[in-house]
Amino acid sequence: MTDKNALIQPDRGQKAIPIHLVDKDGWDDFLKSRPAAQRAALTAQKFEADGYDYAIIADGDAWMVVAGVANTKALSSWCLAKLAEKLPGGTYRREGAEPGPAMFGWVTGQYRFDRYQSEPSQEGPRILLTKDAKAIGTAISQAEAVCLVRDLVNTPAEDMGPGQIEAEAQALAKAHSVQLRVTKGDLLEREFPMVHMVGRAADRIHAPRMIELEWGDPKNPRVAIVGKGISFDSGGLDIKLSSGMLLMKKDMGGAAHALALARLIMEEKLKVRLHLLVPAAENSVSSNSFRPGDVLSSRSGMSVEVTNTDAEGRLILGDALTRAGEDNPELVIDFATLTGAARSALGPDLPALFTREDATADALLLAGRDNDDPCWRLPLFDGYREYLKSDIADIMNSHANPFAGASVAALFLDKFVPEGIEWAHFDTYAWRPTAKPGRPKGGDALGLRAAWHMLKGRYG
Repeated sequence: MTDKNALIQPDRGQKAIPIHLVDKDGWDDFLKSRPAAQRAALTAQKFEADGYDYAIIADGDAWMVVAGVANTKALSSWCLAKLAEKLPGGTYRREGAEPGPAMFGWVTGQYRFDRYQSEPSQEGPRILLTKDAKAIGTAISQAEAVCLVRDLVNTPAEDMGPGQIEAEAQALAKAHSVQLRVTKGDLLEREFPMVHMVGRAADRIHAPRMIELEWGDPKNPRVAIVGKGISFDSGGLDIKLSSGMLLMKKDMGGAAHALALARLIMEEKLKVRLHLLVPAAENSVSSNSFRPGDVLSSRSGMSVEVTNTDAEGRLILGDALTRAGEDNPELVIDFATLTGAARSALGPDLPALFTREDATADALLLAGRDNDDPCWRLPLFDGYREYLKSDIADIMNSHANPFAGASVAALFLDKFVPEGIEWAHFDTYAWRPTAKPGRPKGGDALGLRAAWHMLKGRYG
């Protein structure tokens, strides 16, 4: 992909193709203001100012773009994204006003995952101008974070195993001059036993590990960001059908979100003491796979009966959340591609959000709404805690009935977060099954910007 920093540039009056944005309310007046030849061209192209609709028409000896948006006075992140995908390469300027939040979608609309293509597309780049120099950095940094999630999730598991996830974290640590702490081998078995058990069936190349990074002034409020890093999920001995495994390279989508959010926090220098935790493992099948019926020890001291080896993500998160809570953070946020139940309830576009406190949910939901990254709150209903009761251990990892799967998984995680700590859990899909403007099919960040803007509003 073209360097993202090149896609939005300061407007110094350089030559550029004008983009006229119109909405339904202003369409008639706009049409009346244009010369007869342009009116005829717009009519011939059946342009009626619908969202994402656009037309290219002559403008003297050159040409211009007319594009429909929902509201010219309140642009969305995505309203220019289709133009960024479809227009010829060149330099463009919104006529009469600034592009504002649409700069984000202008960049993400030009995302391509072409790592494995022998002849990647040479289209573009499409450059957008703005006089708001400060907004350029904001748009670029958020777009880069989203594209990082996409790159990591889109990469096949053979090239994005626990070791490669560690390498991504190492690059992040190096860029910000902090130390990465990685626990694996015998020490992992002692300190993070559930991470070890889930990942022990994988070969040495994809051996499990706990990845931790700390950054920022220790005097600042401590914030822990946790991401589920299952690099591939076969289901273990409760093995998935082949159709169910097809997208399981994306099961490290929570780790990708956590890495991208940590990057934003460090780049923007939020006033926090950041603790990033990524438990990374491959849920594989081998002679030493953990089994249904096994009882696992955990870092917290609780024993866990395994009733389903395909409910492994919550196990590795249990150890990670326990570790996060040991330093008494003010806030813990975790991301995980955790349950099919969340997708059945909310579909692919809405991450399920669980929080202990209403104020936490309100802040995240508002940040999501205001920044085109919507989430939907689901309940941590105490009445379902009984679903996790075990006859032989302190807790079981998966309940037998078909009800409230996302809530019960969140209640399992809740057991590993110490009481009194503010906590938010995103059960995200990290994938788009169909393309939308600015959001191609494949890996994607869902809930990332909601969390980022909530944190920026609190600690920025």
